Amino acid sequence: MNIVMLGYRGTGKSVIAKIISDELGRKLYRVDDLIVQAAGKPIPEIVKQQGWSGFRKLECEVVSRVTGEAQDSVIDCGGGVVLDDNNMTLLKREGRCVLLTASLSAIIRRIKKDRNRPGLKEGLSFEEEQKQILADRHEKYQSSADFICDTTSQRPGETAHEIIAFFKKQGWVK
Repeated sequence: MNIVMLGYRGTGKSVIAKIISDELGRKLYRVDDLIVQAAGKPIPEIVKQQGWSGFRKLECEVVSRVTGEAQDSVIDCGGGVVLDDNNMTLLKREGRCVLLTASLSAIIRRIKKDRNRPGLKEGLSFEEEQKQILADRHEKYQSSADFICDTTSQRPGETAHEIIAFFKKQGWVK
């Protein structure tokens, strides 16, 4: 059973996925890193050259490959992976999905200075963009989740331990 990390930018997916991977001794797949590796260029460059549709196409290819080989692993997904229904079908086939959430103000504080995160919508202020995208994705995130954790005021280690405890209680991990 794979542990699939979902959530918007800045909710702590990558840090928490690493902690869970280390604590459970599971292989960690970072979808965004695998996209960069496959494309041979960073995400901002992929988006600049191919647009978000080109990035999403690469993301689908990587998710398909990862889900074909991952077993009892942790899969750290990019924030937009939920936008493609096939991605979610593949991820949920052999995995349980953890949705990490955070308040809008916490997300903005965490990602505002990160230059590796290209904008997703044109013509909006940074804050309005985050608010709009979160609203647009809310239903997809919620319907994909087997477990939801709010990371607004928790440290990553606390969140990781909460997730591990839930998975053990469900009998999904030993």
